[in-house]
Order: sequence, then C-alpha cells, then structure tokens
Amino acid sequence: MTTYTALTDAVGGNLALSALVGTLPLIMFFVMLLAVRARAHVSGLTALAVALLVAVLGFGMPWDLALLSASQGAVFGLFPIVWIVVLALWFYQVTVLSGRFEDMRTIFDTIGGGDLRIQAILIAFCFGGLLEALAGFGAPVAITATMILALGLTPLKTATVVLLANTAPVAFGAVAIPITTAGTLTDLDPAVIGAVVGHQAPFFAVLVPFILLLIIDGVRGLREAWPAALAIGLSFAVAQWWCATFFSYELTDIVAALAGLAAAVLLLRFWRPQGAENVRERLGVEKPAAPEALTPGRVWMAVLPYVLVVAVFGVAKLWTWGVNVPALLAATDVRIPWPGLDDRLLAADGTPLGGTVYKLQWLSSPGTLLLIAGALVAVIYAAFDHGGRFRLSLADAALEIGRCFHKMRWSALTIISVLSLAYVMNFSGQTIAIGTWVAGLGAVFAFLSPVLGWLGTAVTGSDTSANALFANLQKTAALETGLDPHLMTAANTSGGVVGKMISPQSLAIAATAVNLEGRESAIFRSVVWWSVGLLLVLCTLVYLQSNVLAGMLPV
Repeated sequence: MTTYTALTDAVGGNLALSALVGTLPLIMFFVMLLAVRARAHVSGLTALAVALLVAVLGFGMPWDLALLSASQGAVFGLFPIVWIVVLALWFYQVTVLSGRFEDMRTIFDTIGGGDLRIQAILIAFCFGGLLEALAGFGAPVAITATMILALGLTPLKTATVVLLANTAPVAFGAVAIPITTAGTLTDLDPAVIGAVVGHQAPFFAVLVPFILLLIIDGVRGLREAWPAALAIGLSFAVAQWWCATFFSYELTDIVAALAGLAAAVLLLRFWRPQGAENVRERLGVEKPAAPEALTPGRVWMAVLPYVLVVAVFGVAKLWTWGVNVPALLAATDVRIPWPGLDDRLLAADGTPLGGTVYKLQWLSSPGTLLLIAGALVAVIYAAFDHGGRFRLSLADAALEIGRCFHKMRWSALTIISVLSLAYVMNFSGQTIAIGTWVAGLGAVFAFLSPVLGWLGTAVTGSDTSANALFANLQKTAALETGLDPHLMTAANTSGGVVGKMISPQSLAIAATAVNLEGRESAIFRSVVWWSVGLLLVLCTLVYLQSNVLAGMLPV
C-alpha cells in the first residue's frame, strides 16, 4: 500500500509557493462567508472540497488518503465535539423545562440590590459566563440581552454590553471545547493549553466589568460603582486562573461565574454603591417591578444543576482517594487505528504519524459527564417538582436530547466540515507549509499570533472553528521559531475571545434579541474599537509571555 510523507515545499519545490497554495482552502472559506455570504456549513463544505483538490493536485497526496483524512476529521467533529456541544445545550435546557431557570434569573435580579448597573453586570458577565460554559454558540448573548433589555437599558447599549461581557468566558465555552479541539489537532495536552489560557483570559475578566460600567453609566458610573466591578471581575479572574491551572479547564467558566456571583453577594452585604437611587432617573429608565421573593429551597434548587456539574466533573477529574476515578475512566477509552489511514502517513524520519489513531472517549468525554450530571438533575427535579410552575418529567428530559440535536444540526454540520478541512490540511502538509513560512517572521510572530484567532473567530463566529483552522499552524510556527507551542496555541484561543464580539453571527444574534434587526452595522461600530483595543492588549501580553514574562506561565 502506498504511503505519504508531507513536505513543506511540495509545490514546485518552493516553500513560499507551497504556503500560498496551502492557503487556498482558507481563502475560499472566508470568501464564501464574507463575499458570497453563504451559510457557515456551505462555506465549510466548499473549503473542504478545495482542500482535497489542493492535497491531491498540489501536494501529491493519494486521493484515498485525502478522503480518509477527511473522514477521520468528520468523525472527530461528530464525537466528541458535537456530542459535547449538544449535551451542554441539553443540560441548560433541562433547567429551562423545569421552570427553575426563571428562579436563577430572579437570583441575579435580587443580588443587584436595585442598582441597574450591578444587575446588568451580574446578568451579562456572571450569568452569561454560566450560559457560555453550558450552552455557548450565541445562547448567552441572546438570553442575557432579553434580560437586560427588561431592566430598561436602550437596545443599542444592551447589545454592546452583552457582546462585551461575552468576551472573558469564550475560550472556556461549551465545557472548553475550543481548547479540547486545539489539543486534539496539535497533539498537545489540552490541560496545559487551558492552563496557559488561564494566564491570559483573567486579564480581560478584570477589565470587562469596568468597561461595562463605563458603557452603562459613563465616568460617573465608574466613580460610584467601581468596587462592585473590581470585586466581581477580580474574583472571576482569580477563579478562572485557579480552575484552569489546578482543577479542571472544562469547568473554568462555571467556577468563575459562581465566584463572581459570590463576591457580589458578600460585597453588597457591607457596601452600597453611591447614586444607585438616581441611576434610573439619570438614564431615563423606569423602575421595574420588584423581583419575586424566593424561599431558600427554591434558591437551592435553582443553583443545584451547577453544583452537581462541578461535583461530577470534580470526581471524574480529581478523585483518587480509594479509587482512582480519572485512571478508571481513561481505561475505558478505545483507541482505533483509522482504517486505511494508519501506518500510511509517515513523518520525515519514516515513522508513522500518531494522529491517525482515533480515541473514542465514550465514558470519559465531557459530553458523557454532562449527560450524567443532567440525568441527575432531571431525576431530582422530577422527584421534587409536582406540578404548578415547576414540572419536569423524565420523558420530556430524554426527548429534549433529540430536540437539541435537531436544533444544532446546521452548527453540527459546520463543525464536522471544518474539522474535516483541518484534518486534510494537517495531514497533507498544507498547514505545516503555511506555519513554516509564517515562522520566517521570527520573534514578531509571538506578537501577531493572537490575530489569527481573532480573525478566525470574527469570521466564523466560533473559537472552536478558529482553533480547528489555525491551531496546528500556530504549533508549527512556534516550533520553527523556538517559541512555546502551548503558548502560541493558547494565543490563538485567546485571540478568538476578543474576536467573538464582532463576528457577523454574534452581531445578528444580538440585533435580533434587542429588536434591532437591520442595524447590525450600528452595533458593530459600538464594539469594534473595544475589540481592537483588547486585541492589542492581548498581543502585547503574549509577546511578553514569550520572553520577559515567561516565568508567569504554568510549567
């Protein structure tokens, strides 16, 4: 059987020409999205077709190996990626079906102490972080926008607030699926990538609440309510850093959001912001009806899903007393040499590539852990909810899984097509050629590396897709320039964090949620400079972490 070894100068024996030809699938993907305005899954499938042609005709890859590469990428996209995304959405939907989601909203309204500014931060930043952790893919923007609009903020200001608030948690969204994807495609430990991101994203977590105050109530709002912004942002940031570094990168957003909420509760027991009683009058906002008083039992039942998911992941990732649960779960993983592909793709030294072995994590996958946690929540809710406003049957909870798969069908096809594209580009040598050529920038690449993630997420609307497109390129360029590949891969992920707010998908979701359809350009103008400014901060941070601040990164 024929074998194949990827070459960086496969096209005409020239590295630059090979890199140029290798970019054609990416160019096609962006042209389809931006110029043709095709749907994301159509753009992905078109780019995949171009990648296959480039692999076979440009890089000399046998056509059967190219197709088999695409098939492995598709299966990985389906499981675990789509599996995780759908189960994260389902977990959130269980709380909605039960009626307990409304109580969670009331908790955030109550904690704000009547101050519109703090309520908006808690909803957009903390509650949005919880939703990003579980649902992702636009759900946090849509849900928190309707909640904040109900507080009385103008539609444009509401859209700006929710898009900016969605910045800090994106890298760890949908149980950190962008980081898991990057780790699988680069063969780097996703826990290490997550830990590095945990040394980047917290800087934004500290800044964003202050920016939200500035947007909502100007300089006066900053002067009057800055302690709340500091307490919420700093606690969110510290929890993000700790969880990503020492606990579980998949649970980072959940732990951070709950920490921010707890900090607000403690602060508001001893401090009240100045001018809270005049904020609504100054902003021309009517005072809403007082939030419903909740019993301790209802509060507990509302937060129970998040406590359970932390417990399930904590046991699965950390429990070694008596029984080593992480090792036990890992032992259930099934390694499948990809039929027809394994042992036929060779490295330059003639050894088979390890990436052709597919790992089926049927029990240890975060998606399966979410299924277990969600099932526990459903059983408890079904046992204790007996009609009235709280009603959930196990049958409804089970059927909702199918509805979530149907709801996510086009997003799933996009994920599958983009992962197929990534596998073809990686195995054929297109990504390596681009990365090797980009490495010619030298140390400057460390400064520019977040721009790739920013651009990829801004165009695709997904940090996961951006990592699928560029993670291996970042690793290759890092190795060629002597930089830390974990740092550069993390930089791609963090770059996507600040690019999400200007993606057409996010803008459309925000516009729809606040009844500004057709005015996406106005929303774009209100957030674009914040996006660019935060990108420059990130580029500077990554550059410093690559040299003078290297000691701050996890070892």
